[in-house]
Amino acid sequence: INAEYMGPFCQLAMSGESGPPAPAPAPAQASLLKTLIAGGTGGSCLVIVGQPFDTIKVRMQVGGYGANAMECLTRLVKNEGFFALYKGMSAPLVGVTAMYAMCFYGYGVGKKIFCDADAFEKMKLFQIGCAGATSALFTTPILAPGERVKCVLQVQGANAQYKGPMDVFRYLYAKGGVRLVFRGMGITCARDATASMFYFSSYEYLKRAFTPAGQQGPGVEGTLMAGGMAGIFNWLACLPLDTIKTRLQTDMEGRVGVWKILQKLLREEGVRALWRGFVPTMVRAFPANAACFAGYEGSLKLLTWAGL
Repeated sequence: INAEYMGPFCQLAMSGESGPPAPAPAPAQASLLKTLIAGGTGGSCLVIVGQPFDTIKVRMQVGGYGANAMECLTRLVKNEGFFALYKGMSAPLVGVTAMYAMCFYGYGVGKKIFCDADAFEKMKLFQIGCAGATSALFTTPILAPGERVKCVLQVQGANAQYKGPMDVFRYLYAKGGVRLVFRGMGITCARDATASMFYFSSYEYLKRAFTPAGQQGPGVEGTLMAGGMAGIFNWLACLPLDTIKTRLQTDMEGRVGVWKILQKLLREEGVRALWRGFVPTMVRAFPANAACFAGYEGSLKLLTWAGL
């Protein structure tokens, strides 16, 4: 690891440029087609690794499933079995290839809009962050209904009311049409734009930091470390918004809006309630996003080898 690049990220994020020279000329950015394919692969890796942690996070955000992550995990497995940790996974997994493909594709489009030609060589993190935030515009239409269904399934107890994603979808559509299916789309977009700004800018910076002198990219260990830490920055930035989103999307009737949910949560449970699920989220963030970027970078190399 080249330690001279491990300066304070927060100072750099708002400065537009950061000082240290690159260890080697920045590699050419991947084409949008390669980004699309590799992004889908990375997203599949993320969901498979991260789903159990996500289920615990959602249960804790809703409340009533234990005072901490370990109690929630113990109660869940004891009452509902080990595979309850994977409840609702089919919904995000079905759409994850398309969603993450569009996420990385949107990031590629954002780079063309916001990034100077030397943005990655000089680590202009604000420009890179804006490019990352652009990805939310591409992912939200795919992600929002899947998140809605996933959250409903994840908070079901042992006596499940809904048999699976299609059962939830049919109920929501019959009850309120497309509006109820896409409930939470606005807060999902806000969450993902905030998260992706930190996600991609921190990954690019840390990827540079873990690149040995004279090389154009890090090894496998460096990619895993950069991806895992990027996941932590991602969730540190957006967890309060995610908590509100979860409360909104687990309300099956759709009668209460974001502002009323926030007011009620702060009045009855305090500010700390916005950070519920912090421990399982952070524990999940590192391995899931390490897997995501390892899958992404590995796919890019494979596609380059294949001549695409």
